[in-house]
Amino acid sequence: MNTNANFTRRAKSWAAAAVAVAALAGAVAPAAAAIPAAAIPTVDGAPAARHATAQRGALVSVTPVADLDRAEVAAFLKAAGPGDGTVRYGIRTYRLTYRTVTPTGGPTTATGLLVLPKGGAHRLDLVSDTHGTMVHRDYAPSVAEDFGLLPPYLHGSAGRAVAAPDYLGLGKGPGTHPYMDTRSSVTASLDMLRASRTAAQRLGRPLTGDVYATGFSQGGQVAAALAKQLAAGADRHLRLRALAPVAGPYDLERAELPAMFDGRINDVSAVVYMTYFLTAQKRLHPIYKDPADVYRAPYDKVVEGLYDGLHTEEQIAGALPPNIKELFTPDFYARLANPSGSLLDVLRRQDGGCAWKPKVPVRLYASSGDRDVPIANARSCAADFAKRGVRAPVLDQGNVDHGGTFMKAGPDSVRWFDRLAGVRPAR
Repeated sequence: MNTNANFTRRAKSWAAAAVAVAALAGAVAPAAAAIPAAAIPTVDGAPAARHATAQRGALVSVTPVADLDRAEVAAFLKAAGPGDGTVRYGIRTYRLTYRTVTPTGGPTTATGLLVLPKGGAHRLDLVSDTHGTMVHRDYAPSVAEDFGLLPPYLHGSAGRAVAAPDYLGLGKGPGTHPYMDTRSSVTASLDMLRASRTAAQRLGRPLTGDVYATGFSQGGQVAAALAKQLAAGADRHLRLRALAPVAGPYDLERAELPAMFDGRINDVSAVVYMTYFLTAQKRLHPIYKDPADVYRAPYDKVVEGLYDGLHTEEQIAGALPPNIKELFTPDFYARLANPSGSLLDVLRRQDGGCAWKPKVPVRLYASSGDRDVPIANARSCAADFAKRGVRAPVLDQGNVDHGGTFMKAGPDSVRWFDRLAGVRPAR
């Protein structure tokens, strides 16, 4: 997130691309209905119903979303910012509804976007693309018309399948989003990979099982933690091949939170990030009892209601003060500056995504100009890997903002995945 002015500039810069892709997809999406998983034949032609279970990752339904040719995808990516230099193919996209679990382990469903290229190899490698902070459920990839589509379109048009989970409580999933709850974001993402494997096979584009993990912002942190689980053998059908997260908040305790107090994170972003985090975490953990113990009046009466998945970034930022000092009570402001007890425990629950030893190539994208997720996060992650004997270079994209980091790093990650897979450049 950025300042109100940046919200407006970002909206304008994506507007033309969003209108274009909505028009292109419009002929497909309104007419498309969800296809129950049982109605999609398996490869052997047998009804899927006999294979259906209530297990995690089980496919519930597939909804066609868009069917774009190469020129249409290229025009969208060029207008939106990343450019069309990696585009090889058109794409078909599908909203998957699948079974997963809540933060407490109960059964639930979630949605996500599966992207399949219209060309290339019959059996496809898979990119796991986990998205950044989204406050409105309709920003999520399977229902988005703007930024939520850029990463999956970028990787899908290069010739790989893409699994882009919406996470819990976003897209068409029930409930509210447990923001920055790493564990449930990882389980929803892993189960999206499983559902994607099933759907791709039944749609005639089986997967190789090789997974290239990436993600932006919140999704960068999720990507690292998901890769850790894949490397540990979370699913025998899925093999981690590379990790390339972009601008992830890997270290809330020692990098992200301190930056909210020393000016490295812009004020409005700090307000939105912290209120979203505290609201979501309070639903899971006893970090406070009464909003009046945390927020000054009148904000104590409004903050929690803003994070229902139906408010936009602009609406939330407009309802809150311009900085965290005016938002929090003096006591809670001091507690944030030096967290302890349940608050510190919650922060540490989300960290640790880089505390493992990858046996695959890793690179960490970040920017020295990022005032949402400072580059200190990537350096902390690299240090965690280095402690375990792994060199993970931090690729500084320069003096660009948070969104600009992705605009530069996204295409570069596509080309890096190409080189690792032995694929020739698009042009």
